[in-house]
Order: sequence, then C-alpha cells, then structure tokens
Amino acid sequence: MEKQIRARDIKLVPIGNSKGVRIPKELLQKYDLNNSLLLEETDRGLLLRKKDDNKLSWEDTYKAMADEKEDWDDFDTALLDGLEDEDFEY
Repeated sequence: MEKQIRARDIKLVPIGNSKGVRIPKELLQKYDLNNSLLLEETDRGLLLRKKDDNKLSWEDTYKAMADEKEDWDDFDTALLDGLEDEDFEY
C-alpha cells in the first residue's frame, strides 16, 4: 500500500512581527494537535509535526535515574568480568 501525500494551499497570516499558518479544524482533530508543534527543517523543506510530550528532557532523565536508587556496588566486578587475571602492558 503506497502512502498518499496530500498537499494543501495555505496562506501565511500576520501575527505581530511574525507570520503564522492556520491549520484547518479537521486536521487539528485528525492529528490530535493542541498547543505546540515541532517545526523541523529537512532536505525537502519544512515539516510540522506533533510534539512528543512523553519524551523526557535530559534533566528529567537524570532525575528519573537518580530516583531509581540503583545499587552499583558490583559494577567494578562486572566491568572486569574475568579480565583482572590478565597481564596488560601499560
């Protein structure tokens, strides 16, 4: 099944010192678009897409990892995993 690309002719509208686009209501509903979108510059042009609000920021990721309180006491043992008996030249 081939993916069909649909193009729409839309106009830029003035918003203060900027310009914006109006997205038809049926597309807002179809793609569950709310308050913010991601605008990406691609080789083929501009791409507007839904923002993934479930994606954690680096700060949120760090906090989530810290909250896990993982036990890393045996990390050194697992890191060497038998290599401690080998003779290495420095």
